[in-house]
Formats: sequence, structure tokens, C-alpha cells
Amino acid sequence: MSRPPLVPTPPLWNLMQWIVQPLNFLERNRDRYGSCFSTRLAKLPPLTFFSDPAAIEQIFTTDQRQLESGRANRILLRMLGDNSLLLLDGDRHKQHRQWLMPPFHGERMRAYGELIQQLTASVTQSWSSESAFLVRPAMQSISLQVILRAVFGLTEGDRYQSLKQLLAALLDFSGSRLSFATNFFPILQRDFGAWSPGGKFDRLMQAINQLIYAEIADRRAAFDPTRSDILTLLLSARDEMGEAMSDEELRDELMTLLVAGHETTATALTWAMYWIHAIPTVKQKLLAELDQLSADADPGTIAKLPYLNAVCAETLRIYPVGFIAQLRIVQSPMEVAGYRFEPEDMLIPCIYLVHHRPDLYPEPNQFRPERFLERQFSPYEYLPFGGSNRRCIGAAFALFEMKLVLATILRQYELELDEPNPVKPVRRGVTIACDSPIHMKFVQNRQPTEDSSQVAMV
Repeated sequence: MSRPPLVPTPPLWNLMQWIVQPLNFLERNRDRYGSCFSTRLAKLPPLTFFSDPAAIEQIFTTDQRQLESGRANRILLRMLGDNSLLLLDGDRHKQHRQWLMPPFHGERMRAYGELIQQLTASVTQSWSSESAFLVRPAMQSISLQVILRAVFGLTEGDRYQSLKQLLAALLDFSGSRLSFATNFFPILQRDFGAWSPGGKFDRLMQAINQLIYAEIADRRAAFDPTRSDILTLLLSARDEMGEAMSDEELRDELMTLLVAGHETTATALTWAMYWIHAIPTVKQKLLAELDQLSADADPGTIAKLPYLNAVCAETLRIYPVGFIAQLRIVQSPMEVAGYRFEPEDMLIPCIYLVHHRPDLYPEPNQFRPERFLERQFSPYEYLPFGGSNRRCIGAAFALFEMKLVLATILRQYELELDEPNPVKPVRRGVTIACDSPIHMKFVQNRQPTEDSSQVAMV
């Protein structure tokens, strides 16, 4: 049985391409070698990318004991810690996932609906008095406040303000390509002073850790089981031996939620605001659907709107924030898509390449939400949140937040792009974001039009 085709260019050159132009790197090799190809990045074992849904189904449905993922996420260790869900495997991963799942589903999630709307209205209230504004900072502010409320129940105070500022600074710093490159060059992680990348990162993490551990200590000392935030839930959690989570475990999982629940949603919202205002027909159809709502429509009703859902789905298809699913490290010899893989080989379901298959998504580079009204896609054809036991636990919450933020903004403001130039995707840390800031300007406050329901929805 054969091995997948191997990209022949030098590993260091491949790594530089992966850091600087990852989507171009993926597309070029797909065009040359097909839906399955291997490459070497620096000194790592071979990495094999898959964009065939049948192969991805095979990976997602295989016995997960045959594949490890936590060890493949070691580049996140410095930020998230050893006990992060993303770095765990086996029984510990399963246990932590069970603890973290409940807040992102059902009544607990829906309880945040009005909060999301209120925070969105508060953050955007200055837009009507500004000639132009940047979209991403506003989306970051909304998503960060939402996740701080969800995780800690924090809404005010010195600790809340400090955490907001420090987390924003950390994510801005870690979003650079230079910061991402430090994961592959350990010397850049060393602390040569506050001016060095390693030194700046270490000082930010020390300050954030101090605040998180202080909050954990205060909450343990005055435990209130009636609170609905995630920290309360985790403080109550017990494993099968009756043991509670340690401070270190709590810190690592809280940090994971703060980072993963903030940056990715802010990026997706920024993309959505761009696409909606860059394509007049999309904006027109979406406003027509929103204008059919009653003034007091509840968050659950808004979240079920079909075209709004299609716009969010298409946003996450065309430039998925996480453009690859979590890596799987082979534990014993196995076959995928007719190829042989050995222990320590790394398998990567490539979300971006799947989402750009012309046979699944005709004209894949065109933003067309209608494709999600015309057919349903399997979890191996559309996978913006990954899949199997490594699927993002906050997927439902992220979509819920996206829909409510967009609906709140679009129902209140008439906006337009201040610089209607094409925006391209670029690496931002481990995610894909806009290559330049999105400037928008306020036109007027909105009132639903009487004939908006006559606009075709498909």
C-alpha cells in the first residue's frame, strides 16, 4: 500500500510558506497533488492534508484511541497550559469535555441571549456620532465582554477591567505572524527583556494568570452555587473519584474558554459585516428577513431565521476562522483513503480546502448564502468547527452569538463600507482574518420598511 504524494520542497521553505501564506500553500499543493498530500514543516513528522469528505469521514469515525490530538496542540501550551481541553487525550479529555459542555447548550446558552443584545447595543451606540469606525475592535469588545460574563460572571470592577485590557493585548500580540513563528523557533520564546517577543508574552501571561488565580481563590472562599457562570460550574465539578478540579486545571480551562471563545467569534463577525455590506443583494435579503420580526422578537426566534443562518454559514465556509481541524497523530498503523500511515504520522482534515471544492460548492470563491438554503451538507462536507470528539464545544454558542450580534446591529443601523475595496484572508495566529482593517460609516438609524417582506428571500 502506497504513501500519499510528498511535497518535495525543503521543509524550512514549507514552514515559511505555512507561516506567511497558508491558504496559498494549501491551494497550490492541492492543485498539484490532489485531495491528499503530505508535507514536512521544519523538523516535524510528515503532515498529511485531506480534503476528500470520504477520507475525513474515515478519520472522524475511526476509533479515537487510535488517534491522538492533544499532543499535536503543543504550540498552544505556553498560553493555555497542560490541563487545557485542547491538549488532553483519552479519559481526561472526555471528563473535561463533559464538564465544559453544559454551559454552551440548552437553557444555559439561551439565557445569554438578551445579554448579547444588550452588550452589542452598548458597544455600538457611539456609531451614530462617528464619521467612520473600525469594525473589528467593536466585535472584539462585544465578544470579550460576552465571554467574560459567561466564564466568570464578571461585569465590572478593577479585575474585570484589567482582564479585558490584558486579554485584548495578548490576543493582538499572539495574532501576528511573528508571534506564530515563535512556536517553531524556541529561541524566540526566550525572555530577552520586555522588548523581545518572548519577554512580552511572558509578562502578559504572568499578569493574566495573577488575575485568574485571584478570582479562583475568591470564588472558592465565598462559593455561591446559585451563580450561573462557568467558573461556578467547574468549581462544583467532581470526577468519578469525587475529586474536584485543582487551581491549575481551572486556570487552564478558563484560559482556553477565554481565548477560544473570544478571538474566533470576533473574527467571524468582522468577516460577516464585511460580506453583508460588500454585496448589496445579500444585505437586501437579510434586512427583508429581519424587518419581518416584531420589535420584541426573542433571541430564540431571531436565531432560527433561515437567511440569517445561511449568511453565518457562508461566512464560516468561505474563510473559516479555523482553517484546519485539529491534527490527529497516528498511534498504530492504519489506512485512510487507500494510503498507509505509520505511528507519529499527522493527519489533518483541511477545512478550507473542503469548503472550496467546486463539486460541493460551485463557484467556491463567491459569497453566496443561498447555497445553504438549497441543500444540506454532511458534517464531512461542511465542518467549520472541526468534528468528532474534537469538535469545538462552543460551536452552538458561537453561532448563537453571531446571529444575535448581526441582527441587533442591522436592525438598528444603516451602515456602509467606507473603503469598499476587496479584503483578502491572512494568517492571524492560528486563525484566518481580514488582511486590512474594515472601515465602515454610519448612514442613518433604521426603521423597517413596509414593503420589505416583498423582497425575494432566495
